[in-house]
Parts: sequence; structure tokens; C-alpha cells
Amino acid sequence: MTGRPAGRPLVPAYLSTGGVARPSRPQLERLSVLTRGDAPVPAGLPAAALALLDVLEGGALALVEAAALLRLPVSAVRVLAADLADRDLVLARAPIPPADRFEPDLLKRVADGLRALKH
Repeated sequence: MTGRPAGRPLVPAYLSTGGVARPSRPQLERLSVLTRGDAPVPAGLPAAALALLDVLEGGALALVEAAALLRLPVSAVRVLAADLADRDLVLARAPIPPADRFEPDLLKRVADGLRALKH
């Protein structure tokens, strides 16, 4: 018999969500930004939900970052985050859209200006 693979959780991911497979908020994406809400933590929250709240104590994280820190699949953290958002324990907002590209000519002029300042 072989041992447990290193780093693999003892509890399957679907058990961390209480067997729930789909989040109540389908708009949660991998890059949705999660922050800790102001509501008091009720008694009886599952350990995975408490762990998610703990990692959000330090500030905002993308859902995928929280999943990496918790070492859970993104799908499981989506379910946990949606449940906590329903309880006002977590605030979730849409991902920050990518910035428009700068014009290469503008970047060249800025670089030239910085070089001129250096001399």
C-alpha cells in the first residue's frame, strides 16, 4: 500500500462545500475579487468556509488566489464564496477589466523623455 500523495488534502473538495456542486451566484468568476464582509461570523460554519474567511482577513484576493492558498479547486471555492456572500460575510465584485493598450508611439515618447532627464 502506498502513502497519501504529498500535499493532497485528506478531505475531498466536494465535502468542503457540504456536497453542493454549483454556486448560488453563477456570476462569480475565477478573477472575481473577494473581500471580507462586516457581518459577524455565525457559529457552525464549516471549516473550509472559516478558512476562506481567514485568508480574506489580510485584504482582497481574487477567487483563484484564495483557492490556491486554501489548496482547494476553484470550483469548490466558488461554492464557498457564493454561500458566504449570501450571508454577507464576503463581498464579491466583478474582475477588474484589462486596461486598454497604450499607443507604442506614446510609450516611445515617454521613454525618450525619461532618457533626456537622465542626461
